[in-house]
Amino acid sequence: MVTLSEVLADLREESESLDRLVSALDDRDWSRPTPAKGWTVAHQIAHLHWTDTVATLAATDPAAFVERMSAVEDPFTMVDRAAADNIAPPPELLRRWRDGREALAEALSTRPKDEKLPWFGTAMSPLSSATGRMMETWAHGQDVAETFPERADAQAHRRPTDRLRHVANIGYRTIGHSFLSHGRAAPRQPFRVELSTVDGALWTFGPEDAPNRIAGPAEDFCLLVTQRRHPADLALQATGDEAREWTTLAQAFAGPPGDKREPRSADKREPKESQQ
Repeated sequence: MVTLSEVLADLREESESLDRLVSALDDRDWSRPTPAKGWTVAHQIAHLHWTDTVATLAATDPAAFVERMSAVEDPFTMVDRAAADNIAPPPELLRRWRDGREALAEALSTRPKDEKLPWFGTAMSPLSSATGRMMETWAHGQDVAETFPERADAQAHRRPTDRLRHVANIGYRTIGHSFLSHGRAAPRQPFRVELSTVDGALWTFGPEDAPNRIAGPAEDFCLLVTQRRHPADLALQATGDEAREWTTLAQAFAGPPGDKREPRSADKREPKESQQ
């Protein structure tokens, strides 16, 4: 079983990889639009800083976190407004993000492992909180890297690593949440997820005889659950009615349903059904 220290170490590596990329950008690059509608590179880093800050608050002062979130007028626009409000000149924004992620790592590492920390619509252990931050850092890093197809360092940042196992894990664990967040009933049957990695490994989740099955590249699964790709653009196989429905609902993050990406491919079919 993965430990909190392992997730925090991988989160640090993921953050530092993205940090190296954005630190090399000039001020004009920070203003370039990313694949996330309405968000520049600065919005992406401002969002990571804001989320790290509120996660730290949840770990250090749960009552203050609940009070702060209760005062939010419109939860559907909160994330966009917070990203815009936290934008600053690149050197200042970088400093805030670096300080904030260090404060979060320290806060999570000092909490009892079984403590439940408040979050958006649920409560999470320190391990789950760190895994969520890993997932978001990778996802927003994808948006930043895809903004610069001409840069070798950006393409290097996009290469899959073993750190994706944390994103895949939270993607599997939030299958039921994906249905509920879209106003659907929770799936009646269990899911089996089988993911292949670039180095030939196989990551598996769920019972072997589950009637709902998802199979394909680990990176594609992670792109789907973070809503960075439309299912038609991914090499995932879905078997079972609930599995096929899930591919249209997948959402590893808390809160309201996100704005899903449009298909990039000319072929806009849903993921094909496995013949197994």
